[in-house]
Order: sequence, then structure tokens, then C-alpha cells
Amino acid sequence: MKRILFGLMLALSFSAYAQNTSDLKDHYEEFYNEMKLQGDINGVINALTHLNILAPSQERRDTLAYVYANNNQHMQALNTIGIENDENASDLAVQVKAISLKALNQPKRALEQYRILYNREADPYLAYEIADLRIQTGGDGEALEYITYGIANATDDMMYAFYERQQPYQVPLKAAFLHLKGLVQYNMNKNNIDKAIALMDEALAIDPNFNLASLSKQALLSRKQKAENPEE
Repeated sequence: MKRILFGLMLALSFSAYAQNTSDLKDHYEEFYNEMKLQGDINGVINALTHLNILAPSQERRDTLAYVYANNNQHMQALNTIGIENDENASDLAVQVKAISLKALNQPKRALEQYRILYNREADPYLAYEIADLRIQTGGDGEALEYITYGIANATDDMMYAFYERQQPYQVPLKAAFLHLKGLVQYNMNKNNIDKAIALMDEALAIDPNFNLASLSKQALLSRKQKAENPEE
């Protein structure tokens, strides 16, 4: 009799737990939708964290990591989904890893993630990121291949954002590629600074307000002057 009562109590306990979990899940789903509606990022993170505990899913985990990354909480994003190379991961997860690793100054690891995305579906924006990271990691020859692809495939309406100034700004993606090409040209042949400067001029011809290209041109002109007048 005691065993029957114990079994009945256990069954009732499991039933109550399942009901309670289901109610909590419904609550946090409603809470999540309300926080999205209000634009409350911390509330969205709170709701997704609870939902991942109550009803774990890779989709929710990827979404939570994306929200973290979009809020510049890159370490939290990577703690959520990891930094491993995973060919089976969703595009969103790989994108979050790439963006967050780049933001945390991990160019080699970020490069691996961008390559996964590029191999799935090549596009000029991914080509730009890979080229930029290859320049940073000493791969100018490979960077040039992606730059060539990018210049050939970037359309006039494609823009790229830069943040080296206090006020972020955008320039046409083709101009951004020409700037990278100028850097590669200088890295690969420092004896022909004029060619690198000419590429900066091409970028500035597309967008005269391209601040980074202007700074790079000034630096190249300064190095040219020093090379021509070493005693000054």
C-alpha cells in the first residue's frame, strides 16, 4: 500500500512539475515578445536565457548569442555558443562567432568563421572581411584574390561602415576595396609607393569623404617624402 501511495505521489509530483514548467515557458515566451516590442534588450536576454533553461534549443541559443553580439557583448555571445569551427552550425551562429572574434581582436579565429560563411555563399561583404583579416595576418597575396573578386562583384548601392572617427560613416564598398588594394600594393612592393597612392586616389574619387583612405594617403605621401629625402 505504501509503495502504491509513494508511486501516486511521485506521479503527481512529476505532473505538477511538468505543468509548472509549461506555465513558466508560456510566461517567458509572452515576456520575450513583450520585451522585443518594447525594444528592451536586457529583457530580451533575460527571457531567452530562461527559455533556454526551460526548453533548450540550438535556435534559441543562437538567437541569444546574436542579441549579445548585437549589443556589443561579444564575450557573452561567445560564451553562449563557443568559438569552435562547426561546419554544421547555423549561418547565424557562424556570423556571431566571426563578428565577436573580430571585435575581440582575434583575427585568425575570426577569419576561420568568415571562411565558413564564404564557402557556403560567396558575397562581396564576406570577401571584404576576409581580405581585411588576411592583410592583418600577413596574407597579402590571398587578400588580393578576395579584393579582386570584391571589386568585380560589388554594386554601386553596396556600402560599408567605418568607425575610426567618433562619428561612424559609410562609403561605397568598391571604394573600401580599393583602399585595401592600396594597402596590399604597398605591403607587397614598398618601392612603388606611387601605385599605392594612385589606388587611394581611386577610392577618394568614388567618395571624397572617405576619411580612412585620406589618412592612408597622407601616411603614404609622408613615407614617400622620407624615402626621397632621407636626410630631412
